[in-house]
Order: sequence, then structure tokens, then C-alpha cells
Amino acid sequence: MNGEQLADWLEGLGLADHLAAAGLPTFERDLGGVVRWRDPVTGTALGDEQLADLDRVLHQDGDDPTHAVPLALVQLRRQTEVRSSLLASPTHTYASLAEVRGVSENAARFAVHKAAERNALLVVPHDGGVLVPAFQLGDDGELRPELAAVLEPLLASAMDAWQVWAWLTQPAGLLGGQVPHEAARDDDEVAIVRHAAVRLAERAGR
Repeated sequence: MNGEQLADWLEGLGLADHLAAAGLPTFERDLGGVVRWRDPVTGTALGDEQLADLDRVLHQDGDDPTHAVPLALVQLRRQTEVRSSLLASPTHTYASLAEVRGVSENAARFAVHKAAERNALLVVPHDGGVLVPAFQLGDDGELRPELAAVLEPLLASAMDAWQVWAWLTQPAGLLGGQVPHEAARDDDEVAIVRHAAVRLAERAGR
């Protein structure tokens, strides 16, 4: 593919916006619609040889290079979509959690840090701060008791906080499509959710 075809192909797959995050060359179109590819480090225009190299990289997954899809970009797009969905769900900052708990912001910050150290609260880094996903909390702002044994193995594993958040709040294959944190509310299901969490944590450590 030439530069124009590569750009059209990536736009058709909805992957063009994820090139920079993957450390790959990016492109822009001028007012006439002409595609210009740029090196991610130097910002200089790509030559034909560099475009050919990029073409090979993007088509290296799969048995048929003609129809191969750049899996790394697909995964990156999926990760971005999941994170956007998670960020749209209810969360707390130290200030909002302090209000729910009826304590000072400093007290809430200290309690959150201590709970996170014990793997007893999911705390997610975001934009230089942290978010506390609200699904794991009761009306009093404290951790739902049934989730303590579910969170501990996940937070002690090699999974990052975003992965833990995603697994707990989306349909899980290990639970037959149930949402883990919702299934944990059922006394008959909570032990199964804990077992699935342990299994997932073990897999993450391999």
C-alpha cells in the first residue's frame, strides 16, 4: 500500500487516532486531502522505504498479509473504549468521598491510602490523581463487605487497576457472562465470584 491507501485503510478500521499512542508514524491530510505521514520522533516526512516498513509492520499479524489487521492497534482502541466507559461511570475523588463519609478530605485521603496498601480498596490512577470507583462502595462510602475477598487477590496480582476495574464491572466469561460485582451481591454467587477472582489473579501472574 502507498501512504494514501494506508491512511484510508486505517481510517476505515477506526484505528487512525491510535497510531501516536502506539509509537507509530502518524498522518494528516492537507486542505486538498493529500496524506502526509510523519515520523513519531523527528516529525519529518516519511519516505517510500519508511512507508513500506510501516506497511509491513501493520500487516504482520495473521496468515494472510492482505487481510491482516494490526492487532496491537485494535487492542489499544479497545482499551481506550473501555477506559472511556469506566470513566463515565460513578467515581469518587478524595473530596467527594469525604463528603459521603462525613469526614475531612485529609482523613478520607489517609483512609484510602491505607486501604489501598492492604489491597482492600480499588484506587485508580488518573490524570495525576486518583479515582475511587463507586461500584465497590456502599451508601456510607465504605467498601461493600462481600467484595473484600474478591478485591484482595486481584489487587495483589500483576493486574493493573484499570484491568481490575474493567473485570469487576463488565460481563465475565469465568462467571458465565455475569458482572462480577453485581453477582457478588447474591449470597449464593459470591463464593463463585471469589473463586473466579483468584483464578484470574493466578493467570495474570503467569
